[in-house]
Amino acid sequence: MALRLQTRSSDSSWIEAVWTGTSAGATEMTSVATACWGLVFWERQGTWYAAVTGPETKTDIAPVPEGARFVGIDFAVGTSLRVLPTPALVDGGTQLPDTTRRTFRLAGVRWETPGPDDAEALVDRLVRTGAVVRDPIVTAVRRGHRPPVSQRTVERRFRAATGLTQGAVRQVERVREAAALLAAATPVADVVSRLDYVDEPHLARALRRYVGRTARQLREGAGGPIALDLN
Repeated sequence: MALRLQTRSSDSSWIEAVWTGTSAGATEMTSVATACWGLVFWERQGTWYAAVTGPETKTDIAPVPEGARFVGIDFAVGTSLRVLPTPALVDGGTQLPDTTRRTFRLAGVRWETPGPDDAEALVDRLVRTGAVVRDPIVTAVRRGHRPPVSQRTVERRFRAATGLTQGAVRQVERVREAAALLAAATPVADVVSRLDYVDEPHLARALRRYVGRTARQLREGAGGPIALDLN
């Protein structure tokens, strides 16, 4: 494959997932909607790069640096960089300056550039120094609790912390789960039932808007490189 991704979970409550990837011959990919912001590091032809990525509200076509190796950290919903609020990153991001094989610069401080197994150590340092923070109300809601505040306050805090509404986050997370199930050859009708879609056309519209694939393309692995680990 021109773009190969592998994703793992994390024991850290600050991390949604850690991923690695390689590109060979790919110049673009289908990006997929995500509720998470992240840090991504890559090396190409001996030069190292780093960027902060934001939540994405729709699918799109994104460029891919050919012949690169990637390490990415997707942060849990409700976390944010103290110096760069997540709402400012929605459908965007920013490349970080002065990145080397050993270090990168973030919030005016130099940090060690992580390898695939160093994500938790880096995030722990970012949290301990206050560079990464999280909203306690959003975190409580995500864990299934009911904070002693009004629903209007919850929604306002959710938007302020993530740049998205609760409903938008649920839609994105649900369609990503649907894509994984379809890629694993789960029948469309079963996906509709399991994830409480109204019907198959409703699922198809969500896939087009957020994933950029049809159910058949996901099942057959067709459509070209995609920013989603479907293995």
